[in-house]
Amino acid sequence: MPPTLHCRGDEDRNTQGSRRRALTRAIRAQADVMVDLSDLAFADVSMMLDLAMLASRLRAHGRAIRLHGAQPQIRTLIERMGLHKLPGVQLDGPAPALA
Repeated sequence: MPPTLHCRGDEDRNTQGSRRRALTRAIRAQADVMVDLSDLAFADVSMMLDLAMLASRLRAHGRAIRLHGAQPQIRTLIERMGLHKLPGVQLDGPAPALA
């Protein structure tokens, strides 16, 4: 089972410092990292930039991240930011339905 980074509640600039430790552990992982977004209700650009940085650092060591369980609003943010298009990033699940 790959190492998992769990994201919960709201993640924004105010919580950026508290997620640094988890990101550091994920960067040190010796395997691909799953990012469980199923309990993430809100995220801003700072969270997406941190995930992009994680993907970049892992990719430099031949590893990747898998974004799993994103709620529709989080998935939309991921897609608008283009995070899912970066090398080494896999976004699981179907695209949100168009309104």
